[in-house]
Amino acid sequence: MNSKLSALQVARAEYKPKLPKLLKDNSFKLVFEEAVLDTASIDDIRRQFPHSFGKPLARFVSGEGSLSNEPVSVGVVLSGGQAPGGHNVIAGLLDALKAANENSRLIGFLGGPAGIVKGKYTELTPEFVAGYRNTGGFDIIGSGRDKVEKPEDLEACRKTLESLGVKSLVVIGGDDSNTNAALMAEYFTANGYDIQVIGVPKTIDGDMKNEHIETSFGFDTASKTFAELAGNICRDSMSACKYWHFIRLMGRAASHITLEVALQIHPNIAIISEEVEASGMTLPDVVDQIVEGVCKRAEAGKNYGIILIPEGLLEFLADVKELIAELGKILDTDEDYINTLTDPSDRRQHIDTRLTPASAKAYGSLPDDIQQVLLRRDKHGNLTLSQIETEKLLIDLVNDRIRLMQTTGEFKGKFAALNHFFGYEGRCVAPSNFDADYTYTLGYTAALLLRAGLTGYTVSATNLAKPADEWVMGGVPVASMLTMELRKGKMKPVIKKALVDVDGNAFKSFAQVRDRWLVEDDYVFPGPIQYFGPCPVCDATTKTLQLECGDGWCNANISVNEAVPAK
Repeated sequence: MNSKLSALQVARAEYKPKLPKLLKDNSFKLVFEEAVLDTASIDDIRRQFPHSFGKPLARFVSGEGSLSNEPVSVGVVLSGGQAPGGHNVIAGLLDALKAANENSRLIGFLGGPAGIVKGKYTELTPEFVAGYRNTGGFDIIGSGRDKVEKPEDLEACRKTLESLGVKSLVVIGGDDSNTNAALMAEYFTANGYDIQVIGVPKTIDGDMKNEHIETSFGFDTASKTFAELAGNICRDSMSACKYWHFIRLMGRAASHITLEVALQIHPNIAIISEEVEASGMTLPDVVDQIVEGVCKRAEAGKNYGIILIPEGLLEFLADVKELIAELGKILDTDEDYINTLTDPSDRRQHIDTRLTPASAKAYGSLPDDIQQVLLRRDKHGNLTLSQIETEKLLIDLVNDRIRLMQTTGEFKGKFAALNHFFGYEGRCVAPSNFDADYTYTLGYTAALLLRAGLTGYTVSATNLAKPADEWVMGGVPVASMLTMELRKGKMKPVIKKALVDVDGNAFKSFAQVRDRWLVEDDYVFPGPIQYFGPCPVCDATTKTLQLECGDGWCNANISVNEAVPAK
């Protein structure tokens, strides 16, 4: 690790993450209760996970209990995209293992799941991990997006783990990674291999959550980072008074980040993909909504504003969704021929003859460069929608509409737009106090679940809107979270992504005030993440979590060494 540290890094290294009181006091026991299963896929999941199916929920409660204190060798792997707090999961895991038995070892697999398959690893000692506590990034051991699902890969993992004497594996990742953890746990158990697997829920998109996992780690920090940046732009917008800022935010499958940032900064317009889909809106409908907002503000003499756009918006639009489905079928049969057409107009003409009239109209409304992007597929056969800069597309379409309205005298204001995309800026930030505490607790709990002999579980966490002392930790069997979905042409078990609930408190709270935000400059400026100071400033979690699971809180008893950097 780089020996040149900033003043903040030095101060942050002294922060002591908070644990739930019963874990900190070692005054807990493990209780079990029946898990609720997805009835739609229950037969398929039972058939594919016969040794994992039907396991109970596990929860740590106050009381006297006993867990194994035998020395163990545990493996850990970071899987998928980076999220703030991953290093603290490893620190919490290591501390819990060493607290139970100083002779326990932690092995970190390098570069993600491929590191297990290929046998690439390093031992994570307290001295080595010390430099990574409370830091952002996944650079301690690296990460990767490789899937471990083929029999030969699962067997390679078994050989690597057994050769190292590792009998337990912790997989830190999102929904796909935890599904992989379930596949490994099932494979090891079915073949009589004495290897446990525990998952930890991670994703800054916030889309791996349910009644047992109230939020995934990294969402708090990433949302606050994006809110700071967007809030700065709000201030610039009302200072310069001449630009509309179209801000695209990370979150392809769900709009949790967009909704959370909206709740924090009060933009003039925030588009929520799940509402768009529920309303059956098309791309022209979204353009109409934005143009209407631009006109209302222009009438009030405000030729500026802030618009938040979720990264995955296009996939939720009724017309674009149908267009994507039709293009996929066309490429299945005509891709080779289309690739021989070097002239874009020839490609467009061929595609027009194969599309339904409605989809041909939608396709023709898109700029030429986006039409070409929609004719490309990745190595998995999926259209490369992530390459489309949705904010630029909307600026072009709104601009066209505004110019037309100006020629007819319908619009007398001014419209100039700037585009932004915030994504990678939030993935490796030093974790907020909430995420530093939460991730450390997740790692600590993973070690306790291993000591209890469990496998095929993901760490669960509830009561998170309250102080860390009151968090309720445990484990949820991964099989209980699985459903069957079509992936790459085949039905596969997956953990269903949690989308924004348009009937939930967070969205309803936003919907009640957005009309006022549209016309007024009701902007809020969150500023940068604060690590030291009063708890309402540095310890409060996301607006989403407070609205969904509690009323917010302030822990007045925060200790000095947790609030002030050591001298």
